[in-house]
Amino acid sequence: MALVESETVELSSESRIEILYLNNPETKNSMTVPMGLEFKAQIERLKKNPPRAVVITGKSNIFSAGGNFELLKSFAEKSFETNKKEMFEFYNLFLTVRDLNVPVICAANGHAIGAGLSITLACDLRVFANDGKYQFNFVKLGIHPGMGSSFLTKELFGQSLANRLLFLAESLSGQECLSLGICYDSVPKDEVLQRAIEIAISISESAPMALSELKKNSYDRESLNAALRKEAESQALNFISQDFKETIKSIEEKRKPVFKGF
Repeated sequence: MALVESETVELSSESRIEILYLNNPETKNSMTVPMGLEFKAQIERLKKNPPRAVVITGKSNIFSAGGNFELLKSFAEKSFETNKKEMFEFYNLFLTVRDLNVPVICAANGHAIGAGLSITLACDLRVFANDGKYQFNFVKLGIHPGMGSSFLTKELFGQSLANRLLFLAESLSGQECLSLGICYDSVPKDEVLQRAIEIAISISESAPMALSELKKNSYDRESLNAALRKEAESQALNFISQDFKETIKSIEEKRKPVFKGF
C-alpha cells in the first residue's frame, strides 16, 4: 500500500491539478519515515513536471494525527546526537513541500495535530473541517515544538498568535481557526477536498510564471532550515529527559503525564 497516493485532475490539455493523499488510515495518517520518503518522492516528481496547483489531503476523512507514537517512543532509546540528526532529516522529508514553485492548498479534512498541523502551515492556503481538531500539542508531550512549527507560526501569524498556539497548545475547531485567520476557509468535513479543488482551479486561471515567481519570493527557506536545526537540537535534549520518558509511560497507561522539569 502506498503511504502517499496521487491523483491528477485534468483541467485542459495544458493544465492540471495534482492531489496528494496521506494514506495510512490505520494510524490516523501519523507521520513516519517511510511516509516522509514517499512524500518527498512525490514532491520531486511534481518539481520535474509542475502542475498548475497541488492539493494535499488525507484518505478516509483523516488528515494527520502528527508524529507516529512508535517513532516518538524510539527516540527515548537513542543518543542526543543521533536524535538531532534524524529529526532534522525527518522534518525535511515533509517540508520539501515548501520547495514546490506552484501554489499548494491543504485540505485538512479531519484532525491535524502537532506535526500534522505544521504541514498545513507549510502550504500556501488551508481549508479546514468545521468540526476538526487542530492543535500544536508538543509541549503537552514534553517536547519542543517541531516540524517547523516554531518558525511557521511566527512567519504566518506573528509572535502573539504563535505564542498562543504553541505555549497554550489549545485544541481549536476549524471554525475557530477561521476566525483567527489560521485557515482560508472552514467547511463541513465532506466538503473540504472539493472546496480546496475549487480554490486550486481558481488559482490555475492565473499566469503560471507569475505564480511561480510569487511562490519563490513569498517564503524564506534558509531561515526555515535554521529553525529546523534549532528545533531538532531542542527536541533531542527533550528526548533524553525523564519528562519525555514520563510522556511515553503516561500514553501507554492512558493517563495525564506528571512532569518534574528534568
